Amino acid sequence: MSHDWEIVAGLEIHAQLQTKTKAFCRCPNLYGADPNTLVCPVCLGMPGALPVLNRETVSQAARLVIAVGGTIHLHSKFDRKNYFYADLPKGYQISQYDEPFSTGGAVRISAGGQEKTIRITRAHLEEDAGKSMHLDNGASVVDMNRCGVPLVEIVSEPDFRSAEEAGAYLTVLRELLRFIGVCDGNMERGSLRCDANVSVRPRGSHDLRERTEMKNLNSIRNVERAIEAEAERQIAIYESGGVVHRQTLQWDDQTDELRPMRVKEGSDDYRYFPEPDLVPLELETEFVEATRRAMPELPQSRRKRYREEFGLNDEAVYFLATERRLSDYYESLLDGKRNPVSVAGWIQGEVQRLLKEYGWEIEQFPVGATRFGALMDSVDKGSLNRNSARDVLRMMLSDDRDVDSIASELGFGVKQDDTQLAEIIDQVVTSSPDEFERYRQGKKNLIGYFMGQVMKAAGGNANPKLLQKLLAERLERE
Repeated sequence: MSHDWEIVAGLEIHAQLQTKTKAFCRCPNLYGADPNTLVCPVCLGMPGALPVLNRETVSQAARLVIAVGGTIHLHSKFDRKNYFYADLPKGYQISQYDEPFSTGGAVRISAGGQEKTIRITRAHLEEDAGKSMHLDNGASVVDMNRCGVPLVEIVSEPDFRSAEEAGAYLTVLRELLRFIGVCDGNMERGSLRCDANVSVRPRGSHDLRERTEMKNLNSIRNVERAIEAEAERQIAIYESGGVVHRQTLQWDDQTDELRPMRVKEGSDDYRYFPEPDLVPLELETEFVEATRRAMPELPQSRRKRYREEFGLNDEAVYFLATERRLSDYYESLLDGKRNPVSVAGWIQGEVQRLLKEYGWEIEQFPVGATRFGALMDSVDKGSLNRNSARDVLRMMLSDDRDVDSIASELGFGVKQDDTQLAEIIDQVVTSSPDEFERYRQGKKNLIGYFMGQVMKAAGGNANPKLLQKLLAERLERE
């Protein structure tokens, strides 16, 4: 992009909340059901059907606002946003307009080697519309299962000056939503959707020029590409003496092209008015404070602690503090007594390998923290070596017996008896006279050869520390 111009962009993020039922009725909030099977008179807008607000919708929205440092308003109200489209059976969407659920907040990002704070204007509650699908034969059909699914719309200030910043913001916000358990963040399935408002201006100017909106961008990469393409388009218009008109555009990720959808609506076009079937939402201070007390430690704080207190490297820090369940599992394994770096190594190595092999999430991993901790303790004490422990761990996936029982059945168990191990050492040294003589003549690195031979003779089940001590004593003996 020309250095004479800069991007001015803002994002509107629509996050589907992970409630069991919809926002204003008791229909299940599920993905993947047969079309038009999760519907009722309320979410289809049948005459006389009245909405009732789902309390969990409010609880999850409150967690989100607290996570970004916003202000939850004890009083807010719902409004009708009127427009006509095939997937909106009521002819209006229940949303919030002039008295939203929250205002303020911010997200800290890193882009282009710089730290930056992106301000949040507001976050408000609303319901989702259905889904229109266009078939190959030219027909269009609608699936109303999504009607009434609870959303939080998170509106940013126009603080983005590059597509990279927008991508970084969406990445951080998606991670945060997943971490606090309010949205699965799946953009391909539509549970997290992004609209981008884009304008450009001469670099150094503080004016806000006319903007366009790009709807429902379904990946972080597509958000970045669409912003870059629209900025280039607007610059070309201005430099040719033209005028940018407010409109809504659609990004085609197959051709990397923007296509006009319609002239962009303003708030007057939606004819907002208070929702007559819902009373204002009134919250108690104690509800907000109880939600705040129940919040988990957030990723940014955990990363700082893992780096400063535990001494983990950046790779381990980001791996362990990005997914809340994995982070909680890690901290359960620490149990206030185990080495944080060693535990991190086990999770990054053996646990991650098994999760990938079986296609599990960490909550599906069948070895709980107590049993896995016992396995690590056995290695630290020298009762098992690392290779044997891997085999024990694999058997623990389907066997709920304790570590010692499984190790015994597999024939593992490190030899701790001095006399038994000394006999094996003596046999190995006696059968390797040439190597022994070279060792005595100063080739001290041959101790590694003897270590390997003894470990092999012991079937891999020798305590390394005890072995090294006894072997050194035997090799130095006259």
